[in-house]
Amino acid sequence: MSDSTTLLSARIGDIAARRPGAATVFQNFGFDFCCGGDRTLSEVIDAAHALPAPVLGALAAAAPAAGAGGETWADAPASLLIEHIKSRYHALHLQEIPQLRDLATKVEVVHRDNPNVLSGLAVLLARLLAEIRVHQQREEVVLFPLLLRGDGSMAASAIQIMRAEHDDHGAALALIDKITHNRSVPAEVCATWRGLYLGLTRLRMDLTMHVHLENNILFPRYEHAEEVRR
Repeated sequence: MSDSTTLLSARIGDIAARRPGAATVFQNFGFDFCCGGDRTLSEVIDAAHALPAPVLGALAAAAPAAGAGGETWADAPASLLIEHIKSRYHALHLQEIPQLRDLATKVEVVHRDNPNVLSGLAVLLARLLAEIRVHQQREEVVLFPLLLRGDGSMAASAIQIMRAEHDDHGAALALIDKITHNRSVPAEVCATWRGLYLGLTRLRMDLTMHVHLENNILFPRYEHAEEVRR
C-alpha cells in the first residue's frame, strides 16, 4: 500500500498528531482535524470539494528530511503535554479573546454606518470568553489532576464533557467565520478593523491547535486505557 493510500485512509486527527507539519497543512486548507478528527483524510477532502494531490503534496513538503527530527507531542509525557497546554494555550486565550472583544466593540461603534460592519461579533467573543474561562477552570482544577494521577475511570465522564465543550468552541469559530465572511477584510477599512481580522485568524489557529492536542493526543491515552481494562 502506497504512502498516499495510507494517508487518505487514516484518521485526520491521527495524521495531525503523528506527522510533523500536518496540523499546519490542515489549517492552511481549512480542514477540521480537532473536533472532526475521527474522519479519514479522504472523507475530509471530499467534504471540502478539494483534490487529494495538492493536500498530499503539501503533507510531503512539510515532512522533515530524514534525521532532521520533527518531533510531535504524540509521545510526550502527559505532565509535559498538560503543562504545555496550560502555559501555551490557556494563558493565551485569556489574553487574546478580551483584546479581540474590545477591538470588535470599537469597530462596531465607529463603523456602525458601514454596510460591511460585523454586527454581533463583540457579543459572540464575550460569550466565547465566558465559556472558555469555565472550561479551562474545569480542566485545571478537576480533569488535569485526575489525568496526572492516572485515574482514567474518574476522568472518563469529565473527558466527555470537555469534548462536548470543544464542539461548542468549534461552532463559535464557525459562526465567527460566517459573520466575517471567513475573516475577509473589506476594501479601504481602518487599521483597527484589519488588526481585528488578523487577530481572529490567530485565535482560530490557536484554539484549533489547543483542541487538537487534547482531543487527538491527550484524551485518547486515557480513553483507550479504560477500554483495555474493560
